[in-house]
Amino acid sequence: MNPRIAVIGGGVGGLCLAQGLHKAGAQVTVYERDRTPGDRLQGYRVHIDPNGARALHDCLPPWLWKSFVATTGARGQGLAFLTEQLEELLLMQVPEVDDPVDDHHSVSRITLRQILLSGMEEVVRFGKTFERYEREDGGRVRLFFEDGTSDVADIVVGADGGNSRVRKQYLPHAQRVDTGILGVAGKFPLTARTRDLIDPGLVQRASNVIPPKGAGLFCAPHDLGEAPAPPRGAIGGTDREGALYDNIGSYVLWAFAARHRRYPRDPSALSGEDLRDTVAGMMTGWHPDLRRLVTMSHPDTVSLLPIRTSVPVDPWPATTVTLLGDAVHSMTPMRGVGANIALRDAGLLCRALTSGQDPVEAIAGYEERMREYGFAAVRDSLRAARQFVGGGTVTRLAFKTFLRTARRFPAVQRTIFS
Repeated sequence: MNPRIAVIGGGVGGLCLAQGLHKAGAQVTVYERDRTPGDRLQGYRVHIDPNGARALHDCLPPWLWKSFVATTGARGQGLAFLTEQLEELLLMQVPEVDDPVDDHHSVSRITLRQILLSGMEEVVRFGKTFERYEREDGGRVRLFFEDGTSDVADIVVGADGGNSRVRKQYLPHAQRVDTGILGVAGKFPLTARTRDLIDPGLVQRASNVIPPKGAGLFCAPHDLGEAPAPPRGAIGGTDREGALYDNIGSYVLWAFAARHRRYPRDPSALSGEDLRDTVAGMMTGWHPDLRRLVTMSHPDTVSLLPIRTSVPVDPWPATTVTLLGDAVHSMTPMRGVGANIALRDAGLLCRALTSGQDPVEAIAGYEERMREYGFAAVRDSLRAARQFVGGGTVTRLAFKTFLRTARRFPAVQRTIFS
């Protein structure tokens, strides 16, 4: 028997799973609410760690894996911890590896989505907003969509993100809550003109900036080499509606975060330009290069990012309905692992569903492992988010002293940050 597998949601995790299942000859259909492949052409760079890279390697056909590797940005030189005056507290180096499967990568979210959609024209159905499901006699599941249509499947995978409708029906007690932290992110374009305007370290590596109290700034380059500045009045070098700022090629992603109450104005009501100016105002007294990252970002690249997290739930009995990625273990972005955990889910679930096991037994094994590492990542990322914006002047001074001390002892670094 070759069961029909329905994947609800065409994000990174859902499409990676579909690629792997399609590669293995499984009957898989992705139901995506976007009307066309070009509807979700937005977002920032994604850090793919070795867990995510392994899943992509295993699920993608060889030619697409090569395309992924060929379109990633320059390999960064680790992670730096900096003060708001650009004093380096600690630099964590990333070991050199020969195999890209075991390496870290920077990839445009847009490019990654285009790669994951390649060759899937007969698999992905656009304009299908999932509404609910019903179980039918014989074990099949009927899916209902907002356009009035329905379809049937033997296995249903909810990969429909943090606001998952599949999760809300399947695990109604599973909650996703607001952390009270608000992030603002944007892109500083890297062109022949702008590269010399900021400290070279901000272009060479990811940086975690630790100001005296109340906020944090993370920045990371997505560097594809020098590219010309876009024409005046155009974003990404094109005037078409919905143009991609990523088309400029290279940029430094910056993400500022603080608790909601620390913003001088309610960020939820602000435009991209006002968000940018508000963040710049909250960085008064910081090093000019850090403020320049913000002030020189195009307003259309500046977005508000409410920071939410899922609440871990107790194990549930396995059925032919399951979940992956943010649909089950949504996490804060502070550790940069959300996409990688979703990809890990996809690789693990793909192997389970193509193993020849009874589907429910295969899903049970997947869910047992997924809950362990997935909710561990949720807890770690929530702790990181609180540390990112928390702590008074004394606490942060102590942390900076600790980082300076660890800098002198490489063995301590490896132990603590492994």
